[in-house]
Amino acid sequence: MKTIIEKPVTGLETTAVKKRTRYSRWPLHLMMIPGIILVLIYHYAPMLGLVIAFQNFKPAFGIFRSEWVGWDNFEYMLQLPNMSRVIWNTLYIASLKVITGLTFPIGIAILLNEIRITAFKRSIQTLIYLPHFLSWIILGGILIDVLSPSKGIVNQLLHWIGVEPVFFLGNANYFPYVLVTTDLWKEFGFSTIVYLAALTGINPSLYEAAVMDGANRIRQAWHVSLPGMTPIIVLLATLSLGQILNAGFDQVFNLYSPSVYATGDIIDTFVYRLGLGQAQYSLATAVGLFKSAVSFILISLSYFLAYRAANYRIF
Repeated sequence: MKTIIEKPVTGLETTAVKKRTRYSRWPLHLMMIPGIILVLIYHYAPMLGLVIAFQNFKPAFGIFRSEWVGWDNFEYMLQLPNMSRVIWNTLYIASLKVITGLTFPIGIAILLNEIRITAFKRSIQTLIYLPHFLSWIILGGILIDVLSPSKGIVNQLLHWIGVEPVFFLGNANYFPYVLVTTDLWKEFGFSTIVYLAALTGINPSLYEAAVMDGANRIRQAWHVSLPGMTPIIVLLATLSLGQILNAGFDQVFNLYSPSVYATGDIIDTFVYRLGLGQAQYSLATAVGLFKSAVSFILISLSYFLAYRAANYRIF
């Protein structure tokens, strides 16, 4: 039998392979150029307007001739009577959204993973994923009708069981929980698919071993499914820290009213009313810059924790 002797790979050959690989990727980098240009134009170029936060900006004078006031806008922002309430509302609503958005899809993913009829399983996945593709403008109109105190189906059901109608979108006590519940209904299908993908990576022999040890479905979920999902759970939990100041402008703007400002007004809607509603451009920019700075710190911290806890890297 003829013996095949493999030729050892030299350093020069390794360098040549690396060069060929580098050159073969140039078309992919060129394809990114249009997207990079759009990001620079629409995301980074407008950041030059942040100088307004340090000015007493007047549209008639423009950026270059408006009076420079330094940190006065930020000091005034911290003295606003509503600022602490707005920050608390943002943190409270966003925290509830993060907690429910992480925990509820885990249970749904485990339940879907137990379905053995493929067609039924895919139908359920499609149904729960569909709301993700609808904008809050459409969903806002639907929810206003569904939660109407006079004609809404929810209040009609409450009336049938003897409960007085509730004005969910006009009652400050209920409004934050309406935001959390409707956001969960819209987005939990997307997270469920992520967790289902994590479940497919679990070795089936682990379930077989659990069955041999006498574990029922609940035990299998607790001792096999959840540990197998732990890396993706930790990753999503750490990354969600960077979104703690994003309570959902689109949703709140389409559902809130002055009657629920006490519990539903968040930083983004506050900035909107200051800037476009009251024409306080400098103050609105200062509030937005404050939020962006805090969000940047939280996002950096979340990616550091994701790297330490789940070995996740962006680059």
